[in-house]
Amino acid sequence: MKLYFHPVSTASRPVALFCAEAKIAYEPIVIDLMTGEHTKEAFAKLNPSKMVPVLEDGDFVLTESSAILKYLAEKVESPAYPKDLKKRARINERMDWVNANFYREFAYHLVYPQVFPTHNRTPDAAQTATLNWGKDKAEHWLGILDTNIIGSHKYLCGDEISIADYFAAEVLSCGDLIGVSFAKWPNVDRWMKSMRALPSWNTVNEVVSGFASSLKGKEFVTLGA
Repeated sequence: MKLYFHPVSTASRPVALFCAEAKIAYEPIVIDLMTGEHTKEAFAKLNPSKMVPVLEDGDFVLTESSAILKYLAEKVESPAYPKDLKKRARINERMDWVNANFYREFAYHLVYPQVFPTHNRTPDAAQTATLNWGKDKAEHWLGILDTNIIGSHKYLCGDEISIADYFAAEVLSCGDLIGVSFAKWPNVDRWMKSMRALPSWNTVNEVVSGFASSLKGKEFVTLGA
């Protein structure tokens, strides 16, 4: 199997983290987002959306982080994606919730416009409005995540780790780039600390952690700080 990814990519890291924790072997192929390699014709043949990650398993090519996680978990019969219909449905629900609600507002309307020039809105009024919207909506979704999804449980779908946790934790971790603190949401904060304690977390997130360190001292519109 080949995994086309980039270590700074929020969508790539859940797959890399799950593979590391589940001991799933693959050939890593880094697609340099910083030089626009993902926009070139060669990569577009694999994924016309020109985004990472992409999994190539023989003649089967799969895109989208959530779909790749489910495929890999099923392939190795991981307990992180149990066979039980209702448990699996709950995991799917949580992953869809993160993708459709939190990820959009937190990453694309708050974090990315402040750290990636290609996401910056113009004129300045549009940037300000986008960040204000993103902050307000992200706080709304964090409240639901804290109270209604995690609550007293250890993980997103109960007390056993699932692929939903790998997916969601890496989405939340992109907040490190702008100095986000989850202390205001204690259940989220507790859960994130558990995820950050995974044996493979630091290795998988080494590059993005270095990126976050390089941004320290800059002023950002952020959460909980």
